[in-house]
Amino acid sequence: MVTPENARPEPSRLYRWTVLLFVSLAMFGNYYFYDALSPLVDVLQRQLHFTNQNIGLLNAFYSIAPIATVLIGGVIIDRIGTRKATLLFGIICLIGSIITAATPSFWVMATGRFVFGMGAESLIVSITTAIAKWFRGKELSFALGISLTISRFGSWLAQNSPTWAHTAYSNWQTPWIIGIGFVTLCVIGPIIYWILEVRAERLYSLGSAGQTDKIVAADILKFGKSYWYLVALCVLFYSCIFPFETFAVKFFMDAHHATRELGGFMLSVLTAFTMFGTPVFGLVADKVGKRALLMMCGSLLLVPSFILLGYARINLYLPMALMGLAFSLVPAIIWPSVAYLTDQRSLGTAYGLMTMIQNIGMAGFNSLLGWANDHTHAAADNPAGYNLMLRILIVVGCVAVFFAFLLRQRETGPHGHGLETITTASPAA
Repeated sequence: MVTPENARPEPSRLYRWTVLLFVSLAMFGNYYFYDALSPLVDVLQRQLHFTNQNIGLLNAFYSIAPIATVLIGGVIIDRIGTRKATLLFGIICLIGSIITAATPSFWVMATGRFVFGMGAESLIVSITTAIAKWFRGKELSFALGISLTISRFGSWLAQNSPTWAHTAYSNWQTPWIIGIGFVTLCVIGPIIYWILEVRAERLYSLGSAGQTDKIVAADILKFGKSYWYLVALCVLFYSCIFPFETFAVKFFMDAHHATRELGGFMLSVLTAFTMFGTPVFGLVADKVGKRALLMMCGSLLLVPSFILLGYARINLYLPMALMGLAFSLVPAIIWPSVAYLTDQRSLGTAYGLMTMIQNIGMAGFNSLLGWANDHTHAAADNPAGYNLMLRILIVVGCVAVFFAFLLRQRETGPHGHGLETITTASPAA
């Protein structure tokens, strides 16, 4: 006999955290393969004669994919359910990674990155939905923070792969094949999650899934100036960080005479800050408010980071630590801030639209920075050629600060939404 839903106990805390572990392993594999490119750039250029713009396009193709993801990914999750969607997107990730590593052809590799991006970005949406289902009304913010930390450990491991897989970099294909091994977690994790959830449905009372990120055109007209300032800040901030990461290891090698191992480690400093700093800054923002001010300070840190990288003979730890603080602070606040600026019923559209515009910006700047490095012939024998890339990033960082200032000005005026004032100590709105 089937026990009525309202008579069943809730899953134990151990069971819920076990589910979180396995869905987060899928994200770990996802993040690893995305960040496997940067340490490989000089090998692709040397062995396959890829240009800097080719390299930029490999990540641009990944970023183009979420445009389709936002339009159809949430619909697929709603139609077939979270666990089926998670497994489907994990399989697409694996197919994309195999295509990426299959041949030395640039267009085949770019196609692989596009397919991987479609699966990876949809996987992020479905896993976030799954975590919301299991932790809504409980430790949801903390659970999402732990999942992000596990995910970013995949990035950290990929960035440090020249150290622990040094011999793999004698051939362009081997690091990709290692990446495929990690992407299998994008399939294994969802399979175990499926088993755990099917079992839980027989034994426990489960909540419903959270709202997914998908665009409803009519909702867009409801968004005010604060939301659009936040979107502008988002696209500019992420267009500084991720396109720079694409070229960072080779830049460290050419302009700062680092080994590939040291270059990968210096890039991983940025990731290490985010793994532990993001949840801390999220708690700080909840405690003190001042979210627009904090995001303005975080954006401001980008400017001296790029200035120091290009124009000062200084230890790389300082600019990367500043960038790491920025990358911990702004993302910790920018995504939760959407919930303050839009109506709950339009939240899926708000997140989906911001994600889509963010990825359009990242695609464009990946291509632009690649073009800039080719245009100036940036290389080990011409390290000054990287200055154009850094100047572009400095300007973008300054414009990001400007939009953060506009957001703070708006939110401290009569049209504010509580972004600066609402804290955990505030009375319920």
